Amino acid sequence: MTATPPQVFPRIGALGLDGILVQFAARLSEPANRAALAFRAAVDAAAFPGVAEISSSLAGTYLRFDPDAADPASLTDGLRALLDSRDWYRAPLPHNRRLWRIPTVLGGDHGPQLELAASLAGISTAEAVAEIAACRLRVMAIGFAPGQPYLGELPDRWNLPRQSDLKTRVPPGAVALAVRQCVLFPAESATGWYHIGQTAFRCFRPTGDPAFPLSPGDEIVFDPVAPKDLEALASAPAGGATAEPLA
Repeated sequence: MTATPPQVFPRIGALGLDGILVQFAARLSEPANRAALAFRAAVDAAAFPGVAEISSSLAGTYLRFDPDAADPASLTDGLRALLDSRDWYRAPLPHNRRLWRIPTVLGGDHGPQLELAASLAGISTAEAVAEIAACRLRVMAIGFAPGQPYLGELPDRWNLPRQSDLKTRVPPGAVALAVRQCVLFPAESATGWYHIGQTAFRCFRPTGDPAFPLSPGDEIVFDPVAPKDLEALASAPAGGATAEPLA
């Protein structure tokens, strides 16, 4: 049997008739996500002719181009030259990022699966609250639902597999955890992730400008608050969240 050759990263490949995907890894890691974010910003600054859209995933950068305005071979050559120009895994993160502090009820009725998740992680619920609150989590990608951030990475102990069923339903503003990441839900949803907390923050605002307040590369801190504070936060601007520029 012929052995499957190892995957080599970073790599560039076509995606459909009008897309190019630059992959930095087969799965999420901090260096791969850093590379995806930094490369996206560099492609945006390079202003390649015919590029209509640029976005990033957990470990890659995607470009959609206008076939009538861009030559795929020339565009790929330009991307390859940019890719070879530096070590993107060690590149500085883009400018204009923000640090968000989001008031969050962790555990209890508003985070009914925190106790279970903490037990699976091998620590107490109180230790879990302290550890999660101490983490500055990067918005690694936006996806699945409008404005929904994937936030990471948590310490290794939180590499919990998703639950095998989708019986859990969470409300808008819910915080859920799995695979060393957190998700902040923009709308009511079924999920296999562990529901650990609740915020009044809305990461999708259809009438807002912008509609998605969070951007890839932003960082989030979940600041613990008491359950009694949650109702008041619902009427506060941004659900009581604050944002400050990151250097």
